[in-house]
Amino acid sequence: MNETRNIEKIAVILPCYNEAITIKKVIDDFRRVLPSAEIIVCDNNSSDGTGDLAAEAGAIVIKEPRQGKGFAIRTLFDCVDADIYLMADGDDTYPAKEAMKLIEHVQKRGCDMCVGNRLEHYTTASFRSLHIFGNRVICSMINRLFNCRLQDVLSGYRCFSRRFVKTVPLLSSGFEVETELTLQGLDKGFSLQEEYITYGERPEGSHSKLSTWSDGFLILKTIMYMLKDYRPMLFFGALAGISLSVGLACGFVVVEEFLRTGLVYRIPLAILSIGSVLTGFVALAAGLILDTINLRMKEMWSLQARIINRDQGRSC
Repeated sequence: MNETRNIEKIAVILPCYNEAITIKKVIDDFRRVLPSAEIIVCDNNSSDGTGDLAAEAGAIVIKEPRQGKGFAIRTLFDCVDADIYLMADGDDTYPAKEAMKLIEHVQKRGCDMCVGNRLEHYTTASFRSLHIFGNRVICSMINRLFNCRLQDVLSGYRCFSRRFVKTVPLLSSGFEVETELTLQGLDKGFSLQEEYITYGERPEGSHSKLSTWSDGFLILKTIMYMLKDYRPMLFFGALAGISLSVGLACGFVVVEEFLRTGLVYRIPLAILSIGSVLTGFVALAAGLILDTINLRMKEMWSLQARIINRDQGRSC
C-alpha cells in the first residue's frame, strides 16, 4: 500500500499565447490562493508582450518558440520540477479560487490527473457554438473505447501528479493535447478523476485561439491515431470485419451464379470479392502483430516508469 507522500512543492503551469490582457490577473489570483506555489508561464511565441508582463507579475517565464499549445505543455513538463502540477490557461476563464478542489484529488486521494469539468457551471458566452456538442461526441467515443465515464476531456484546467508528468510521453503539438493527456492517462492505467468547476467568460478584448472545425478535426484525428496505436486489435479488427463482410457478400453472389450456370460472368465482382477477403486477412494479421508489439511496449513503459519512480525516491 502506498503511504501518503509529504508534498513539498506545487507548481502552477500556464501555457500562454497572446494573453497580455489577462495574464497579470491570472498570476495574481493563483498567488493569492496558492501563496507557496511556484508560478511558471510558458510564453508560446507571443507577440503582445505576454512574457514580459508575466515576468513583471513575478512569474517564472519559459520561452517556447515552436507554435502550439502541445509544445508549450511538453516544455513545461520537461523543465518544471514539482510534486504537484496545476495547469490552467492564461485567459482568466478558469477560477483560481477552485484550485484546491483539483489539488486535493492528487494530494489526498491518490489521483494522477484531476480534470476540471466545465460542463455543469458555465454561461452561454463561455463556449463557442458546437464546442459543447463536439466535446460530448469525443467524450462518448473515448468512454466507449476505454470503458470509462468521463464528461469533459477538452478542459485545460488539470492537476497532475509528478509520476504522471515525468513518465507520460506527449506527441501532440496543438490544442488536441488535452485529448492526448486523457487518452495517455487511460491507456497507461493512471488514476483519472473529474471535479466540477465554474467556467468563466473571456474578458472583453480577449479572443479564443480555438477554431471549431480545424481543432475539432485535429482532436478526432488524434483519437483515430491513438486508437490505431493503442487499440490496434480493435482498429484493424474493425477494418478486417468490414473487408471480410464485403468480400463474403460479393463472393456469395459469384458462387451462387457459378453453381447455377457453371460459369462466372461477373469477373469484376469476383476480383472485388477476392481482394476484399485478402485485405481482411491482412488487416487481421496486422492487428494481431501490432497488439502483441503494443503489449511488449506497455511492459517496457511500466518498467521504465518504476525505475523513474524509484530514482525519485517514491515510497511504497
